[in-house]
Order: sequence, then structure tokens, then C-alpha cells
Amino acid sequence: MTESSPVRPRSLPELTPPEPRPLVETIGLKKHFAIRKGLWGKVSGYVRAVDGISLAIHPGETVGVVGESGCGKTTLGRLILRLLDASAGQVYLNGADLGAMDRPQMRAVRRQMQIIFQDPYSSLNPRMTVGRIVGEGIKIHRLATGSEVADRVAGLLQMVGLPASAARRYPHEFSGGQRQRIGIARALAVEPTFMVADEPVSALDVSVQAQIVNLLQDVQQQRGLTYLFIAHDLSVVRHISDRVAVMYLGRLVELASKQALYEDPSHPYTRALLAAVPVPDPALRKRQAVLQGDVPNPADVPPGCPFHPRCPERQEICSRVVPPLTELEDGRRVACLLRDPSGLVSERGSSEPADEVA
Repeated sequence: MTESSPVRPRSLPELTPPEPRPLVETIGLKKHFAIRKGLWGKVSGYVRAVDGISLAIHPGETVGVVGESGCGKTTLGRLILRLLDASAGQVYLNGADLGAMDRPQMRAVRRQMQIIFQDPYSSLNPRMTVGRIVGEGIKIHRLATGSEVADRVAGLLQMVGLPASAARRYPHEFSGGQRQRIGIARALAVEPTFMVADEPVSALDVSVQAQIVNLLQDVQQQRGLTYLFIAHDLSVVRHISDRVAVMYLGRLVELASKQALYEDPSHPYTRALLAAVPVPDPALRKRQAVLQGDVPNPADVPPGCPFHPRCPERQEICSRVVPPLTELEDGRRVACLLRDPSGLVSERGSSEPADEVA
């Protein structure tokens, strides 16, 4: 009997690790508000506040959302949290379709996603003590009982830079920055994984803004939070975000890493926004392009590319074809016919952009 030769182990093909599943994902998300006129409230048109946004937000990252007032930033945030019902499209949290959930199911999910409101003066109930405001969510979701609630509230207040004794006081006794810290403590109280920060520093003094942004970054690192950070101040967004989404008339026009977007913006609107950021050098200011005109009425969106009436690079086709959000070679996504990766502007004959997840 001959001795058999040793069996060679088979070489296994190299496997590409799967991409992590997004924590939050929107697909073709839309919100159109009806315009009603006359005695009987007949619908005469629609305001396209959010018009077909597909976006994926991964665990632990911060996606900043920027754009002029009225572009749909806040509406997008509220749709994701299901504080508003969508006209079309889906929102997923950890793969679960929020739109398919009934009221009891949504209540169970609520603690996973919270919001920090823009105005720290009107978002806190003046008739409630700070302790009750911060502890309300803890009681509703039964995360603690009795004296444990007070202990948790004290710990949350200290986490956001306030003394535990603040629990016995009322909102009117605090400054704007301190009130926003209370709002952050309230949001953190139910141990969320995802938070929408809706212009959290726009109502605060410049000296306080950096403190609040740094606080948000600190608690994100401590708790592994994921943020959708809405703002109009591009310098603040650059400081806190990993990726930046630029909105115009309810649509995404560019989505890129903050380094790529700020150092080499691709969409003409993004370049105009960055050019409008104040700079200390007068000579540099003179060379910056100024965005002409006003944002069109969202109830009467121009045909084709919605930005074409104000675009300094527009061509005739831009008034007829809606640009899809297309991925470029560097991984960014841009909705501009002139940035077509093939180098050709082709007539797609479509009045609606494709729903691609960015």
C-alpha cells in the first residue's frame, strides 16, 4: 500500500467585507404640503418641501445638512423622526420601516431617536422644573423609578455641564446656552442611538456656539451617537460633520465628505454657498462669486434642474432635464448634468430624479 501524499488545503477566495448596514436610511422621501384656497379649501397646488431624498446615515457618523432657508432641512429631519408623515417614500431605522409601524410600535422606537430643537427659549415648558423636563422621558419609557429618576437626572445635568441643583429650578432662570444644555440632557435621557440636531446653535451667541458643538461631540464619543446636524452656518457644519449634504428646493444637490466638499466643491450651488462664507481678507472677498437672485417659490419649482435659473454655468438642456444624483469617481454624489461622469450630457427625458441611496 503506497503512502498517500498530503492533502493541500484549498485556498479560499478573498471575501470583501460587507458594508455596514445604515442606522438610518431614507428612500425617495417626499413631503408635499397642499396649498388650499377659497371657502371650501380647494387644493390649488403643493409646496414640495422635500422632494425625493434618498440618504443613508451609518452608525457613529455625523451627516451635516446645509442650504438656504426654506430648502427643506428641518422638514427632512422631522420626516426621519416621523414627527411629520411623508407624502411618499420610506424611512428605515436599523432596517425597520418606520412608516409601517402603528402608534404602540412607534412609541417603543421613539426612545432610539431624539431631537434637539433650534430655539432653547420656546422648546422648554416654563411651568415645569428642569428636573421634570429631563426626567419625563425616563418615566414614560420606564427606564427608572422613584429616586433612581432623580439620580439619573442629576447625572445627565452634570454630563452637559450643569450642577445637579439645576433640577429644582425653572427654565427662565437660565441663559440661552444653559437652556440648550438642558435640551440636550432631555434628549439624552432616554438613551437614543440617533439624534437630529435642528440648528442647535443658531439662536446662541457666537461665544457659546463652540461650547455647545464641543459638548455634542463629547457626548457622541461617550455614547456612540449618530447625528443628523442641520445648520446654515457652514463653518459649524465643517467642524462637526463627517459628511455634508447640500439641499436646494427640497432636493439633494451634493453629498460628499467634508474634506472633499469644502476643498473642492463640485455643484455650482455648493460653490456659491461656500463663496458666501465671510472671509477676513478683503482682496479674497472681491474674487468670490456672489449667488444672484432668490430661491424660487417651492410651490412653483422651475422645470429641469431647479437651480438653473440662478446657475452661472447653465446650458439650454438644464431647463429641460432633471439631473439625477450621480456618483462621481471620488465617491461624492452630485446632481448636475455638467458633472456627468461620462463627460456627456444626455437627454434622459425625465422630469423626476432617480431614487438612489446616497
